[in-house]
Amino acid sequence: MTLPLADVSFATDGDVVVASVRGEIDLSNAGELGEAIGRRLTNEPLALVLDLTAVEYLDSAGIHVIYHLHQRLRDRGQDIRVVIAPDSVIAEALRLADVPRAVGAAETVEAALTSLRG
Repeated sequence: MTLPLADVSFATDGDVVVASVRGEIDLSNAGELGEAIGRRLTNEPLALVLDLTAVEYLDSAGIHVIYHLHQRLRDRGQDIRVVIAPDSVIAEALRLADVPRAVGAAETVEAALTSLRG
């Protein structure tokens, strides 16, 4: 799915939805991105892996989307892991917003899947 400044693609790995985002997440597209991901989240999946390794820019609106997805999933008994490359340009912003600790993070999609199933 193509959004202004970003693309999101979806895959399923067993009982986990993997949403991979590429581009920029800001006020102009964060709401639409959150809605697009939300439409893929039925009550059936165990969790969501939100792969942000190809995101080049993220502002507070993008961080809000992550926290909103986390709350929505937690309320339904589901889980989330955010994939953040340690050397990415958005890693520091996510760390300052406490996303890795509060939401849960991994460095690769594979590590995220393992932590959800472990």
